[in-house]
Amino acid sequence: MDRRRFRIVTLAIAFVGALTIWLVSTELFPYHSLNHDEGVYLQQAAMLLDGKVHLQPPVEGVFRPWFFVEGGDRLYPKYNPVTAAMFALGELFGGYRLALPAIAAGILAGVAGVTSEVFDRRTGLLAAVFVLASPLFVLDTATFLPYAPTTLLNLGFAYGYLRADRTDDWRWAAAAGAAIGLAFFARPYTAVLFAVPFVAHAFWTLTRNWRTALPRQASTAALGLAGVGLTLGYNALVTGSPLTFPYEAFAPLDGLGFGHRQILDHSVAYTPELALAANWNVLAAFVDRWIAGGILGGALALTGLVIAARRQWSPRVAVLAGLAVSVPVGNLYFWGNYNLLGDLDVAGDGLIAALGPYYHFDLLVPTAAFAAVAALAGFDTLRNAFDDRLDRRTALAGLAAVALASTLVLGGLTADRAGAPVERNAGVTDTYERTYAPLEPEPPANAVVLTPTPYGPWLNHPFQVLRNDPSYDGRTVYAMDDRPFAIADAFPDRDLYRFGYRGVWDPLGGSPEAARLQRVRERTGESIALNATVGLPERVTSATVTVETDAGAAHYVASGTADDLQFRVVISDGTVRIAGPLELTGGDPPAVDGGAVDVTVFADDGVSGFEYRLSVPVEMRGGQVRALTPSVEYCLDARACGGAATYLPSESPDGIFVRTALRATTAPRENP
Repeated sequence: MDRRRFRIVTLAIAFVGALTIWLVSTELFPYHSLNHDEGVYLQQAAMLLDGKVHLQPPVEGVFRPWFFVEGGDRLYPKYNPVTAAMFALGELFGGYRLALPAIAAGILAGVAGVTSEVFDRRTGLLAAVFVLASPLFVLDTATFLPYAPTTLLNLGFAYGYLRADRTDDWRWAAAAGAAIGLAFFARPYTAVLFAVPFVAHAFWTLTRNWRTALPRQASTAALGLAGVGLTLGYNALVTGSPLTFPYEAFAPLDGLGFGHRQILDHSVAYTPELALAANWNVLAAFVDRWIAGGILGGALALTGLVIAARRQWSPRVAVLAGLAVSVPVGNLYFWGNYNLLGDLDVAGDGLIAALGPYYHFDLLVPTAAFAAVAALAGFDTLRNAFDDRLDRRTALAGLAAVALASTLVLGGLTADRAGAPVERNAGVTDTYERTYAPLEPEPPANAVVLTPTPYGPWLNHPFQVLRNDPSYDGRTVYAMDDRPFAIADAFPDRDLYRFGYRGVWDPLGGSPEAARLQRVRERTGESIALNATVGLPERVTSATVTVETDAGAAHYVASGTADDLQFRVVISDGTVRIAGPLELTGGDPPAVDGGAVDVTVFADDGVSGFEYRLSVPVEMRGGQVRALTPSVEYCLDARACGGAATYLPSESPDGIFVRTALRATTAPRENP
């Protein structure tokens, strides 16, 4: 195949790949994936576009994004900025998602180029097709994760290195060094594992003819080491030490090696035995589900390696084969592969079930290349056999039939194995769509939205699409629902909202069921009254009301069970009491000095009953009471109250309703 045809077909494959990734990204992952690292990289990309490497939140403790490190009054991400910079380039051209098809196209062109350098152009094109047909490539390249971008840089290095080795052109060698330097800056260990076979080849060339090889290898090494220097400089900028990586500053025991490994509250004794078991499972999943043709595709790759060893073995082929050793062996030393699997005893558990063995993304390169070698060897053998026994027309028809049947078999196996993760991700996206519905088609303007924290004190974990502009001056600002008064004071000219959902946070299980965006208003006065009416269905036989603060609780019993119960919560003179058709049966009106006033209405229906829960944020300042609209929950199970049972007015069953009105019962006075 001549160079012109090779380039045209490569561009065609790259275009198909770019279009595929665009469709998967926009249709399957419109709200991002189960891996919440996507939000980290996109937040970092926005920071880079704003010229920032740190965030300086206006309120302490409520604006920390997921996987950001606290460094004094500043925050910085645990990841290096190269991947985020690649995504930021997409935003410069009209949207972050534009970066994904560009990365996909680059990877496919890189696979074609690298494989053609080692074998020939036909093999390079077929290898690119194998990568395009691999579920690991399709699903992971369609997300804002670092694995595909790093592979793109690694392929740039491989192509430049092999081209320089063939032509002795130091410019290609320099390009290779720049690419691997950036790859190291992006993901140091990933780049090292990819580079190991090439480094071995470089030393081999120096022993063969050091005068010829030294200039180009020196240029590769110099620019590669420049990337190392850039990495160390960035470390010093954000962590204060060139030898302390941001991920290490976030979790010192979340690194390479065996022994006690830990990140946040998750830890394990990572032994060599556990590493072997985990990585065996990861590699089995890689071959079984995440490459084109599944096990048949893996068999093709192994056959191709044998054919290459027998027919055309060379140091350059050995480099490509070396990737099939350095990547899986090196990953034994990284406990992330154990975390990827979730519960080792449960099949289909963990992130690997939805996004595949992404730490082995680079392994697609040798797998596709050697699978292409085997496929073309088989095709050529059949063609020669047909040519010897059949006329040309019949031989072409026979070859076409075999090629079509092989494509259908491989395609069918791939589709069958990819069906489960695609369905899994589609179900998650359906849940996300329900959850974010109150914020569609766009969140409220000039607003601050208080968000729940199902995974602890983090933003964007799990709500990846609810990200702040780095300067906290975008259309909508998002904050944790922990210090609402401090947030309101920091943004006095913005409207305040509260975002909540109904159900536990379990997208794989179809929960949350729905969500609500509640307008939050502030009232200030010498006393505050919350007028509340809750629905009592006919089945309710009695109702009790409890008001609770940090200082204690008081209990009331309703005098009757009509269709509703109306009462008033009064916060005045440092205490909180309830007025209405209720009788105090236990405790004294509790004192209140800030925090929250929680009011629970238990409706007994003779079986198990249900609860309404109203939580009023309160602050005492200068002799005045300051309060916000309460969060409202409707709990069929009392254990669900506390964030997972948000009341949904439009979807409540018959007889269930809550109406509240917050008022200052006296005119506000000036603060002293």
